[in-house]
Amino acid sequence: MRILTDIPEDDIEKLDALAAKAKRSRAAAIRDAVKLYLAQNDTSNDWIMRGAGYWKDRGDIGDGVDYQRAMREDRRPYEDI
Repeated sequence: MRILTDIPEDDIEKLDALAAKAKRSRAAAIRDAVKLYLAQNDTSNDWIMRGAGYWKDRGDIGDGVDYQRAMREDRRPYEDI
């Protein structure tokens, strides 16, 4: 599909320079920019939500809070700071 859009001249110059450096066309650079923009703003595939619960059924890992407390036992209490 084709679209018509207005892009400031200085942005076009920068885009053309980047495209030439990569030996690509302006259109290919714009397509890549649109893909990147869409990927960065896609909240439906949030990595936290995708990874939530992966290890919930594992018994060999232990409790994360207990691990943190054990790692911090040698530190000074906040009251002493």
